[in-house]
Amino acid sequence: MTADPLVRVTGLRKAFGAHRVLDGLALEVRAGEAVALLGANGAGKTTLLKILATLMRPTRGTVLVAGHDCAREPERVRPHVGLIGHGSHVYEDLTALENLKFWTALAGLRAAPAELAGALAAVELDRLAGERVRTFSAGMKRRLSLARFVLARPRVLLLDEPFAGLDQRAKKWLEEHLEAFKARGGAMVMATHSFGRELAVADRIAILSGGAIVLDTPRASLGPDAIARLYRLHTEEGA
Repeated sequence: MTADPLVRVTGLRKAFGAHRVLDGLALEVRAGEAVALLGANGAGKTTLLKILATLMRPTRGTVLVAGHDCAREPERVRPHVGLIGHGSHVYEDLTALENLKFWTALAGLRAAPAELAGALAAVELDRLAGERVRTFSAGMKRRLSLARFVLARPRVLLLDEPFAGLDQRAKKWLEEHLEAFKARGGAMVMATHSFGRELAVADRIAILSGGAIVLDTPRASLGPDAIARLYRLHTEEGA
């Protein structure tokens, strides 16, 4: 029997006053699977990620993560979810190790010094544990933000433009890390504007338009040009 999806969204609506950002959205993501979410600015990609992360409540519909309802059981959803937004959300005047200690304290996690060191080693920052983060490159800051999830071990990663601002080396590192996360049975939803290499980690392409997913298709056979054509065909930007 096939396991239930780690992410299951049905009939999702999110309205801000009279304006409906999401309306009738449905999405499923299984363990070991990554979905790249494409859509115009304002289409609701970030709103969907925030709802999945329990940072925003849906107006209507059902949103389940690891079998738990995001609206009714947010405290049971949060240990299963890791959210990486546009920025790295690091504290510039703290060291890499101090950042990690602060994050774990906020999350209510207990991490031994060896575990903290291991998390920094996993993101290749162990030699810079005592360095102030203000000296780090954008790629190093992004890796530091991922060290949180080495410790927390979420089952679902929610990523908002995760490759933005990274150089080629940092993009390659992040791609390898996300592939390893999938291989361990994790599920991912990634919002992006990219049609290129950044989509290599995705198993499916989902196009969001008019408040709902209008196309959900395997990525493997699609090159950047084909994805761009589908995007123009199914979104307001191509109208």
